[in-house]
Amino acid sequence: MKLDYIIVGGGYAGVMFAHQLIKNNKSFILISDGVRSASEISAGVCNPVVLKRFTGVWNAKNEIETVRNNFSEMGPYLGQNFINSENLVRIFHDDIERDLWLKKSENEDLKDFLDTDFIKLKSVKNDYLSGRVHYSLRVDVKAFFRSFYSYLEEHKLWLKEAFDFSELNLGTNTYKDFSFDKIVFCEGVNVNNNPYFSNLPVKGNRGHSILISSDAEVDPYIIKKKFFLFKTSQKQFFVGGTYEWDQTVLEIIPESVNKLTSGLEEIFDKEYKIDEVNVAFRAVVHDRRPILGCHEEHENMYVLNGMGARGVMNSCFFSKQLFEHIEYKKEIFPEVDIKRFQ
Repeated sequence: MKLDYIIVGGGYAGVMFAHQLIKNNKSFILISDGVRSASEISAGVCNPVVLKRFTGVWNAKNEIETVRNNFSEMGPYLGQNFINSENLVRIFHDDIERDLWLKKSENEDLKDFLDTDFIKLKSVKNDYLSGRVHYSLRVDVKAFFRSFYSYLEEHKLWLKEAFDFSELNLGTNTYKDFSFDKIVFCEGVNVNNNPYFSNLPVKGNRGHSILISSDAEVDPYIIKKKFFLFKTSQKQFFVGGTYEWDQTVLEIIPESVNKLTSGLEEIFDKEYKIDEVNVAFRAVVHDRRPILGCHEEHENMYVLNGMGARGVMNSCFFSKQLFEHIEYKKEIFPEVDIKRFQ
């Protein structure tokens, strides 16, 4: 079978690049083993502000606009939008933090995001009130991935297996029974096992999250103090996630789960039970920027990686940028260009 593209990897980067190909009528196959990725258990929150110090996220407004555009474009073939426009609200730890928010709201890069009309949440402890972040939103992650993969399966666009590098022939541009023009690797932390891109400084940042059930009512926001808290279904809530650096073991760590429950109980005094614990490695880069571009020797081989904790935002924006670079020779931002490591 002759294809325009092969995509390797099925997290946010892989599926958002697949969307670009669907939108532009390119033939492709996505190869992924179907093991649940870090993307599929993520919060799916799009937030333009670093909430620890109240600083702006690089390129945030452009990226969030692209998120909205991408999901609007996917609506006709997936049948729904998947964006929940409830805003994020940050619970203040003390008066000092609340005053800092007010001061930062005057900054040119933050004035559009930081709402100075503070909120008193009814369902959680917020003695010093809470601040709303404009432009923030979240994606219904579980429903989105389920729907997208159903679409790929229905249209025979998904090869559900681990990619076998021994079957890749760059002399003939073939992989098994497929011939292709271009191949794009979107593997997350598995790029470390990729013989063509293993030199890239992509590391795994381990993150835990939990799903809890409770009969309690919670204000209709993405609530954040130490961790995110928001409703995912009628009686289920997402709590997470942790950021655990320099870890190599992918297993559930009780201490990390305890951090989540302790952080939750600082603000939430209702009864709950843990339904599910998830853990995965986010693909991160030391300069906190994604990596995209062409292999330095193989001109039809590309990488899209390092989406980090802002996976939805980064993947929507930079999958489009990579596609337009490949097809139309548009420039890649130097901050994310693979050339910075070549």
